[in-house]
Amino acid sequence: MTKSQKKIFSYIIKTIIVSLAAVFIYEKLSDNQNLKNFLQLINQLNTSNVSLVISLIFLLMLLNWFLESLKWQYLISKVEKISLYKAIESVFCGLTWAVFTPNRIGEYGGRIFFLSPRKRIQGMVAMSVGHIAQMVITNVLGSLSLLWFIYNFIPLHAWLFTAFCFLVFIFCLFFILFYFNIRWLEGLLNNIGFLKRFKKYFSVLNRYHQIELTKVMLYSLSRFAVFTTQYLLVIHLLIADIPFFPSALMVLILFFIQSALPSLDLLDIGVRSLTATYFFGYITHQEIAIMASTALIWFVNLIIPAILGSFFVFKLNFFGNNNR
Repeated sequence: MTKSQKKIFSYIIKTIIVSLAAVFIYEKLSDNQNLKNFLQLINQLNTSNVSLVISLIFLLMLLNWFLESLKWQYLISKVEKISLYKAIESVFCGLTWAVFTPNRIGEYGGRIFFLSPRKRIQGMVAMSVGHIAQMVITNVLGSLSLLWFIYNFIPLHAWLFTAFCFLVFIFCLFFILFYFNIRWLEGLLNNIGFLKRFKKYFSVLNRYHQIELTKVMLYSLSRFAVFTTQYLLVIHLLIADIPFFPSALMVLILFFIQSALPSLDLLDIGVRSLTATYFFGYITHQEIAIMASTALIWFVNLIIPAILGSFFVFKLNFFGNNNR
């Protein structure tokens, strides 16, 4: 394929990616009842309070993805040095891919094509370390919150609850031990027949030691605190008298359940809404407000960044420079 043909082919792929994202986003926003409910609910509230909360949520969205960009830049530094700006570009570009791919798998493609061709598979492995760190936090805090939920709302025999506590302890311990011994994953992958040919790429896992893994975990924990705060801000805006501590734990459960379910980002709002209304139903009967809250966070955290990321899609380098 000539240089000219590569350029044309690359442009066609980029156009298809942006078009698919645009169609999916338009379809999901064109008749979104939960977002309409949110607009109706805020019309009944103090305008200055609404403006302040929405502004904070938007700023926290930028902080959330900035932290993710810092984490990505730090992770990929073991493979290839990239600037913070390139890290930001690749993170937002990945979100554009993510909205129309199952389980956000396209996010990998949106990022690694900002890397040199020889570094892209290693880049995927490095990116998975960040995702595992986020998954550990979500699962550990979520399972502990679920334990609190069962204790307070689901009557169980003492022995059964004790057994459940033990299972949660083992569950949390497994995730923590696995993450801080991420090199175990290399050995596991190398023992899978069809993956053995990628052995040299999995070796990047050995480059992350306790200090690096702790720093990545802190980045992930900071992000978790940011989007938890977003949820609490909008929920307390719409339901002023909802108790803070129980609502915070319900948000953690929401993240936990949501992470366990395979989904498409644009269908994710339905999963979020159903999960949120079920669990929040134990502490409030304002289901419409809860669904409206999840819809707003979904829109701010995923749709707006995906739209912004579409501008960076055209900077992707599919074929790269063979000299790099």
